[in-house]
Amino acid sequence: MALLQEKTYTIKDIYALPDGQRAELIDGQLYDMAPPNTRHQMLVSELNITIGNYIRSKGGNCRIFPAPFAVFLNKDDRNYVEPDISIICDKEKLNDKGCNGAPDWIIEIVSPSTERIDYGIKLFKYRSAGVREYWIVNPRTRIINVYDLENEKGTHQYSFDDEIPVCIYEDLNIRISALI
Repeated sequence: MALLQEKTYTIKDIYALPDGQRAELIDGQLYDMAPPNTRHQMLVSELNITIGNYIRSKGGNCRIFPAPFAVFLNKDDRNYVEPDISIICDKEKLNDKGCNGAPDWIIEIVSPSTERIDYGIKLFKYRSAGVREYWIVNPRTRIINVYDLENEKGTHQYSFDDEIPVCIYEDLNIRISALI
């Protein structure tokens, strides 16, 4: 008896989705993306402004991109993600389609439908692709998990009320509760 094989999707399938439908592609598997809620969008917006203002004030070379923004993690056609916020410091990775390779810092805002993916699958993919820092912001629990992937310092958990040190910027701390 033949085993059933799951279809392996490619970036071509992402671009063939109907207008308005969003999905991510991880190791050839499609993950549909639900529209974000208001709190999610407020967090993305405020973090984008805060980090962008910091980068500008320091005359930094990094660029910040909120979703939807294409990130092609690997040099293959089976991985395409749209992190909520991507910070890219190597401009050579940027082209008209998005980012080719790992962003330096990725922030994901958890929703109930993405929890398993954000804490598991994406953590593994981002670590193996070379992302330097990964934040998982959970509005429901008011907890932020910070992964210093560059220095392999493990996970640090913070509440929305804590001053959270940014690993890739020594002099930037963010308090989420001050933003919303």
